[in-house]
Amino acid sequence: MFTALLESEGGTEIVQARQASDGTIALRAGSERGLERLRFELALDDDHSAFLERFGGDPLLGASTRMLRGLRPIRLATVSHALLRALCGQLITVREARAIEAHVIRRSSPRDPESGLYAPPTQERLAALAPAELCRLGLAPKRAATLVRLCRTLDLERLRGLPPDSVFARLARERTIGPWSLGVLSLEGLGGYDHGLVGDLGLVKLCSVLADRWVGETETSELLARYGEWEGLASLYLLRGLRQGLVPLGRGVVDVETGARAVRSRTRATARLTR
Repeated sequence: MFTALLESEGGTEIVQARQASDGTIALRAGSERGLERLRFELALDDDHSAFLERFGGDPLLGASTRMLRGLRPIRLATVSHALLRALCGQLITVREARAIEAHVIRRSSPRDPESGLYAPPTQERLAALAPAELCRLGLAPKRAATLVRLCRTLDLERLRGLPPDSVFARLARERTIGPWSLGVLSLEGLGGYDHGLVGDLGLVKLCSVLADRWVGETETSELLARYGEWEGLASLYLLRGLRQGLVPLGRGVVDVETGARAVRSRTRATARLTR
């Protein structure tokens, strides 16, 4: 069951989606606009059959495309929320990032008393916060300043209707928005599939196990580049496939976390010997 609180000019409404055992999805909303936004958040109108067909035989993605055929990203209701997530999630664990994100949402968005859900963060509400307040909620100073400045100077929600290349060219000029953040904005905010999660820790671990040495952002970029205009969706399938043991790792490695720890230990030991 997917449940969310959406805001519109007429107020708030609860939207829900439930998937039956045969794969069909039933949607529930109080308005046509609510249904439209729910379909966007769940990417229900996106046809990714070309992706599944093209990479069904890929050595890394093949099993995931067969076992996770219906997998799509769950998008956020506002681009402002995607920007918040993209800035919160840099260089820390997912758990830490989501905790900071939740603190900011609770501070800035109204709560529905019946469902207990918070409304999606809007540009106006985030712009009203001071960077110092965001820092107290856990966001790093430079990222807090970037979030507030962009919310105050750009029409973030309008970005969904602009050419993606121009959008990412503008956002890439921000020092605190790197390739991983652009991938989050693309997948979860703008609804695109052509920007991958370059530098994602899960992909760094995968590339390190495959290379048998600890690697960084460059290698994840090279990995995703092979998937072309689908690199964003490929990121999603690789990360989910890793969690479910669907991505072959080679050399008898069956778990990416265990394999990555072993690689990092060997890398550190080698570095000590060469000093």
